[in-house]
Amino acid sequence: MKRIFDVVASGLGLLVLSPFFLLLAVWIKLDSAGPVFYRQVRVGRYNRNFRLFKFRSMRVGSDKKGLITVGGRDPRVTRSGYFIRKYKLDELPQLINVLLGDMSLVGPRPEVRKYVEMYTSEQLHVLDVRPGITDMASIRYRNENELLAEAEDPEAYYIRKIMPDKLKINLEYVAKHSFWLDMKLIFKTITEVVTK
Repeated sequence: MKRIFDVVASGLGLLVLSPFFLLLAVWIKLDSAGPVFYRQVRVGRYNRNFRLFKFRSMRVGSDKKGLITVGGRDPRVTRSGYFIRKYKLDELPQLINVLLGDMSLVGPRPEVRKYVEMYTSEQLHVLDVRPGITDMASIRYRNENELLAEAEDPEAYYIRKIMPDKLKINLEYVAKHSFWLDMKLIFKTITEVVTK
């Protein structure tokens, strides 16, 4: 049921949002040099790598200067990037990943290999399900960039504090996930994006 819903919802979403995608693509191209999409290798279900789609919100080569974005005004982020990141529009192309079967609409957010290699054997169970566009941990840590900006060492703070807490939340999801819980998280995500 979950996979059927993912395919139908992502397919319809891509169809309905295609004119909006085109407008965002033009804005991104006019705003800075580089491709419209940013494709990053993430770790998915069963510990397999896949390429995640995002609208590019940072200048080309920014990922080589660090994987973590800090604060609301990271200088690597483009002008259009500030807007699309604020409203999570950069995540919308992941509907393609959902349609392809790499991801689900709801599930633990996929991490890069560098951080997955730090997981304990118990934490690796978050990879028992497809990663998602949204999850409870993302909702709870919606202000993650601001928290990291306040830290003396943002990456160390992420590894020691934020990542373990997110994994704990996601392991709870893996243990009790259901179609109805997914629906609740989708509506909660939409509410958070629209109202905050």
